[in-house]
Amino acid sequence: MKDTQTILLHCHAPRKPSYGEFCNGCGVCCAVEPCPMAYVFLWQISGRCRALLWRDSEQRYVCGMVVSPEHYLKRMPRSWGARFSHWFAVRIAVGRGCDSTVNTLTAE
Repeated sequence: MKDTQTILLHCHAPRKPSYGEFCNGCGVCCAVEPCPMAYVFLWQISGRCRALLWRDSEQRYVCGMVVSPEHYLKRMPRSWGARFSHWFAVRIAVGRGCDSTVNTLTAE
């Protein structure tokens, strides 16, 4: 029997794309487990990533470490925000396509 996990996402979140397709901000990968950046910088090893943010204006999830690193890295000088934002985006492969192999089912 395979392991199953229930995750809760915003009701307007887009459906998860297939592996390798363009990331649409569905939030599944970050709701299932934190990425390596969250391990290192947020000291989070399991559960829904604390940096997973819903954006009503875009109707999608975004990474808080990318859009607002100063919120998560309290000791980071504000002037470094853009640099860290870019650094995190590269490390989590923003815009590179879906890298989650999680199979999803939706409750109707």
